[in-house]
Amino acid sequence: MPVLEEQYDIVVVGAGHAGCEAALAAARLGLETILFTVSIDSIALMPCNPNIGGSSKGHLVREIDALGGEMGKNIDRTFIQSKMLNKSKGPAVHSLRAQADKRDYSNSMRHVLEMTDHLTIRQAEVCKILTQEDQVTGVETYSGAIYHCKAVVLATGTYLKARCIYGDVSNATGPNGLQAANHLTDSLKQLGIEMFRFKTGTPARVDKRSIDFSKMEEQFGDDVITPFSFTTDPDSIQKEQVSCWLTYTNEKTHQIIRDNLDRSPLFSGMIEGTGPRYCPSIEDKVVKFADKNRHQVFIEPEGLYTNEMYLGGMSSSLPEDVQYAMYRTVPGLENVRIVRNAYAIEYDCINPRQLKPTLEFKKISGLYSGGQFNGSSGYEEAAAQGLVAGINAAMHVLNREELVLDRSQAYIGVLIDDLVTKENREPYRMMTSRAEYRLILRQDNADLRLSEIGYKIGLIDKDRYEHVLEKKRQIEEEIQRLEHTTIGANSQVQQLLEANGSTQLKSGSTLAELVRRPELSYEILAPIDKNRPQLAKDVVEQININMKYEGYIKRQMKQVEQFKKLESKKLAVDFDYSVVPSLRKEAIQKLNLYQPSSIGQASRISGVSPADISVLLVYLEQQRK
Repeated sequence: MPVLEEQYDIVVVGAGHAGCEAALAAARLGLETILFTVSIDSIALMPCNPNIGGSSKGHLVREIDALGGEMGKNIDRTFIQSKMLNKSKGPAVHSLRAQADKRDYSNSMRHVLEMTDHLTIRQAEVCKILTQEDQVTGVETYSGAIYHCKAVVLATGTYLKARCIYGDVSNATGPNGLQAANHLTDSLKQLGIEMFRFKTGTPARVDKRSIDFSKMEEQFGDDVITPFSFTTDPDSIQKEQVSCWLTYTNEKTHQIIRDNLDRSPLFSGMIEGTGPRYCPSIEDKVVKFADKNRHQVFIEPEGLYTNEMYLGGMSSSLPEDVQYAMYRTVPGLENVRIVRNAYAIEYDCINPRQLKPTLEFKKISGLYSGGQFNGSSGYEEAAAQGLVAGINAAMHVLNREELVLDRSQAYIGVLIDDLVTKENREPYRMMTSRAEYRLILRQDNADLRLSEIGYKIGLIDKDRYEHVLEKKRQIEEEIQRLEHTTIGANSQVQQLLEANGSTQLKSGSTLAELVRRPELSYEILAPIDKNRPQLAKDVVEQININMKYEGYIKRQMKQVEQFKKLESKKLAVDFDYSVVPSLRKEAIQKLNLYQPSSIGQASRISGVSPADISVLLVYLEQQRK
């Protein structure tokens, strides 16, 4: 019986945040790309929280943008509130977060995909990966159609054999009641891919008209909105914003939860998958943090043209009647009406240790994967991996050098390195504390760090790259000018220092020395700086940060040099570590299992000690001689 057969360069399976970035990257590099989704209406769906960014996640979005990805641009087009988090702390942990209009976000991303050359969107379920001699040759859909290709990117999100659960209700569906993908897992297992069963959850959506906001704390956006994308004109996005609201659970809420734990599938054993430690359900919080008498609940709008509100912080898999009872104990929610029940979702994903740092499967050439399918959580983590997987699938087809970002270059590098070198028995979530070089991996300098890479790959055009080079030149030149500009202790200078609570000068000082004072800044010193050039706000920001944190930055750069030395010491592929004398048994097992690409990567594998690394270094030196 004849079947449909078509030819593409790259197939992307799944059109969530990872799949969108992967497909756009491949198509923008000129490769004929087809993007499969179980539902066209689920493209760039936001099935859980209605926001992009946040602590550490904002860094990822900025890095995606600096490499030529789309997420930052899309949220700039569709946000309804924007806020820079952690402004009272140092710049290393400043993180941008924006509330999205969910429907608008999805529609906007879909439009970008539909208008992209070399990209085809197809609604169909991929059920089989086709290979020949450990090389991907194509995919097969549920209808039997064959799509031949040179590389495949798997970005299935939470759809593989998904089931949504609350109380004793279990529906074999993907998020938001969409169709699950039930056939691909068996094909992956036949290829020898190790699968995990993970779970995540989401809170109820409720009717805005049933909320009493007078009992809650109003949460406003920033007065001056900062864009995510370095290409967005800040003036173009200054607009009226909607409010979010803050309330709290209480002891009555917690007692209802405790009284019904036996009805929670999370505790009854009905849920098999492992959930995210850093994004627990409300029942998890009540059990694990029994000493806390309240937990925050953020009431967030799902969009401008809907009354649905998201109850951030109260995800749950408790039965429907318990959900109503517990939500109605929260101030402001006493008469709340649920639009969509909270639920947990279980799904199949892979053990990411099977991947190279390029996100290609070690044992199947041309097969890449990204997003929650890799055992991570979050839209931003997904998009970052999808972008890297899409770039590398394209590089594979074009026979060009693949992209690997290391831990000193980007949060994306930290994210992927953690996934492929560490034991991940729960959904991985990015946090600033995971990045050991976070002072130099700030969200504000992502363009300066990564635009050159985006340009070399071909996702950033020449004009944008030259703009970044000019920005870098202005920063460096102005810092040098400040270092060599001396001012005297005249009355104007002394008055300015006194007005800003700064110690007066006893003799001359450079402007650089004054900028470094905590209470002063480049802007404050403008009245006494006669030759100050007119510079853009983002240039001034970099001057302030680089000068105030100069000592810390230099110290971290020295640490990076040591890190690079270990990363540059490459290890053989498919090497048998049992031949290395004096290695501990656990180290041999872990090294044989993970097959690290470098000494640096080997040092980050759980179970490989500093002593084992010393043994490896001695062995490598002996082999070299």
